Amino acid sequence: MSRPARTARVTPPAWLTAGLKPAPAPIPWAAVLRASVAMSVPVAVGMAVGQPAYGALVSMGALSGVIGDTADAYRMRVYNIAVPQLFGALGVTLGTLVFGQGWLAVAVLTLVAMVSGMISSIGAVASVSGLLLLLNAVVGAGLPMPDPWWKAPVLLTLGGLFVLVLTLLGWPMRRAAPEREAVAATYRTVAELYEATGTDAYDEKRQAVTASLNQSYDLVLARRARQHGRASSLVRILAQLNVVIPLVEAAPAAQLRARLVGPLSPAIPAAVRELADAVEEGRTGTPALDDLPTPERPAEKAVDHALRHAAAVVLKADPDPYNVDDRLGRPAALRVRARRAARAVLLSEASWRYGLRLALCIGLAQALVSLIAVPRSYWVALTVTFVMKPDFGSVFSRAVLRAAGTAAGLVLAALVLSEVPRGWWDVPVMVVLAALIPAFSAKGYAFQTAAITPVILLLSDMLNHQGFDLVLPRLYDSLIGCGIALIAGYLLWPESWHARIGDRLADAVADTAAYVGRAFGGDGDHGGRLRARRKLYRDLSTVRSEFQRALTEPPPTGARAAAWWPLVVAVERIVDATTAARIRVNHGAAAPDPAEVAAVERELRDLADGLRGTDTLVEVRAELPGDENGVLAPLRQEVSAARAIAGPDLR
Repeated sequence: MSRPARTARVTPPAWLTAGLKPAPAPIPWAAVLRASVAMSVPVAVGMAVGQPAYGALVSMGALSGVIGDTADAYRMRVYNIAVPQLFGALGVTLGTLVFGQGWLAVAVLTLVAMVSGMISSIGAVASVSGLLLLLNAVVGAGLPMPDPWWKAPVLLTLGGLFVLVLTLLGWPMRRAAPEREAVAATYRTVAELYEATGTDAYDEKRQAVTASLNQSYDLVLARRARQHGRASSLVRILAQLNVVIPLVEAAPAAQLRARLVGPLSPAIPAAVRELADAVEEGRTGTPALDDLPTPERPAEKAVDHALRHAAAVVLKADPDPYNVDDRLGRPAALRVRARRAARAVLLSEASWRYGLRLALCIGLAQALVSLIAVPRSYWVALTVTFVMKPDFGSVFSRAVLRAAGTAAGLVLAALVLSEVPRGWWDVPVMVVLAALIPAFSAKGYAFQTAAITPVILLLSDMLNHQGFDLVLPRLYDSLIGCGIALIAGYLLWPESWHARIGDRLADAVADTAAYVGRAFGGDGDHGGRLRARRKLYRDLSTVRSEFQRALTEPPPTGARAAAWWPLVVAVERIVDATTAARIRVNHGAAAPDPAEVAAVERELRDLADGLRGTDTLVEVRAELPGDENGVLAPLRQEVSAARAIAGPDLR
């Protein structure tokens, strides 16, 4: 008899363990210091005045501010910290008023969860506001707060404002520094993109450029909405950001040229890095581009022209030497954006659906606590709130990561609560634990949960004095909360695990078809083409994020996303090939035949229609005749490759 085959080692699937790998992010030392000060000082003051519970509440408000301080520009940081604090104060007030009220607390928290879920779809600030509204309502309904009712919201708000004050200490010296640094970082990612032309790293660097451009435009345009026409420094930053667009547009043509004749001269990325330094330092002067090679081909001419134009704008003292306006359009007035947001919340099916999902989960969690004698078990609803945030990632993966992070955090909390005496020792412990929050948050959700858990438990102990007895109940509560989120917030909603991830991709393909027609149309609207291209790349970035989130879902969603992933990359390459062809035409190449353009556009629209009609990719052989030496030859090849992607193997 032959020897039995060795049993294969069982390893967890990648979609289950992806979030447990720490992200390679640097430690934000300024945020680490700010968190330590903001959360330990209130504890020390509370001890000094004989009111440790008051200090714990102020520190808890500071925790909300630390979590919400995610923006770069100072003006946006004001909104990100201050506005959510108002919603947090409202939430803790409502929770305090129904503390110990049984089914009334269930009804109120369910209604708060509904509102919280619906407003979370508006934007980043509204999302954090909805989170704090619900979190503080849960805490207020689960922990005894000092009398009278208004003390808790005032103390929590003081903590958030303390974080805001610490954050704004550098504003007078660094008023426009975040915007300048973001634009300079965009130039540096473009330099890396040019260095990667002709290599396998090009696609990854192009995605980094898209992300950097999105961040820079979000920062600059958010500030411009209030200051345009009054701050020359902002106008200058905006002009410097706008002129990086031609460099980005020329990159696909440079990539095609590098594949044919070899890499670009190192002088080109070096010159772009020099412009990045000039942007960051606010330096002006005469452009020194003597080392650039003489351009011969259309792609080389496009790169040379874009680089010299960028140098002229970056290094000139005039803040707006060419009267360059932003390519995306100025943000609408505040009242217009508010009206649009209200309409989106009230009329959006997705908004109502998420509000109902969150309300169902919170209602079940709070009802469970009311029916079963579990002391101070606000942690169940707290866990549900964190897991169910839709803009924070997959519900399934977040439930798994929440459970893992809570278990790790409870180990640390157990050591603190069992070995460290209560009293003044809480201050140095809070200094260390608070510093871990921003440091671990940069590494991933599970790591953030592991850092936040012991902090909340220590603050809770200052309010209800349960000590080590808090640890195991909180683990059970977390597991119950994760179970409620998985069953009532995930499995009961078919769109969670039968997600039509192809719909977003189909929209992007249809927009790509429109961009191809516009790129070679006869209207001559250069600005319109730029805006369409920026919007398309931003949408593709969103599609990529949606697919990456879907990859962390269990089968069949995760398996389908993995099978469709090559098509996402193919569509991005089609957009690049279109831009490269347009750049070559702009710099001397012959324009394509309109019939050839129409054939490519028609093929893309057929692909978009096919994606909307199926959950399974079907291979299609596309016949796209045309001039093999023409500018659209690479584009036709990319479209044919996209159409020839075979159906997924879901075994």
